Amino acid sequence: MSQTDAYRGLASLYDLLMDDVDYDAWLDFYLAQVRLPRGCRVADLACGTGAFALRLAKRGFAVTGVDISEQMLSLAQEKARAQGLRVQFVRQDMERLALPRPVACLLCGCDGLNYLWTRTQLLRFFRRAHANLLPGGALLFDLSTYEKFLSMDGQLYGEDREEVSYLWFNALNRESRRLTMDLSFFVRQEDGRYRKFTERHVQAAHDMDELAPLLREAGFAKAQALEGPLPGRLYVRALREEEP
Repeated sequence: MSQTDAYRGLASLYDLLMDDVDYDAWLDFYLAQVRLPRGCRVADLACGTGAFALRLAKRGFAVTGVDISEQMLSLAQEKARAQGLRVQFVRQDMERLALPRPVACLLCGCDGLNYLWTRTQLLRFFRRAHANLLPGGALLFDLSTYEKFLSMDGQLYGEDREEVSYLWFNALNRESRRLTMDLSFFVRQEDGRYRKFTERHVQAAHDMDELAPLLREAGFAKAQALEGPLPGRLYVRALREEEP
């Protein structure tokens, strides 16, 4: 299964399975790292079903949500319409990011960069991020750490809910620092029977020693790791220089 297809089946269950995440506190943390005037343009990358994008729109920002998954974007658009929010959703690969207009802030939360496996992919993304930011703009992102992957290696997780049950097995390749997550879902149908489908997600761990030189090479003037709200995550803020 390609990374493009990784959320083909999971998309419809994503919000249900993430219902314990405090997205408001997560977004509050990010917005505390930058000064963004109300109404300015921002973009939520790897936006999924729009958890951050919709909240940003409610707070008065002009928002573009970007994701590679057609299924996730479709759900995000439905939620925006239902809530009467104006959000522009665009299907793009982050490595080829091309927004209609430069933005004041790019946000990429919840493992988006873990799906970029190589230094080449990261550098390609950072260059596109820099090109799509206004002078003085900020790139904010977080990703799972190698230490978190180590704690997950060989672990089997599962949950049994009324609507869906799942099994989630994790295997870490310590040489490549990539975690393979094999998931099996059992979704209850109207007739009481269950439909099974499987997905495979592969993520790579990156640390600040790897990311910082790539951010500098892409043109970012300042990049620093942040003390974030959740353990096992690396939070980063990178700033584009102001125009002289």
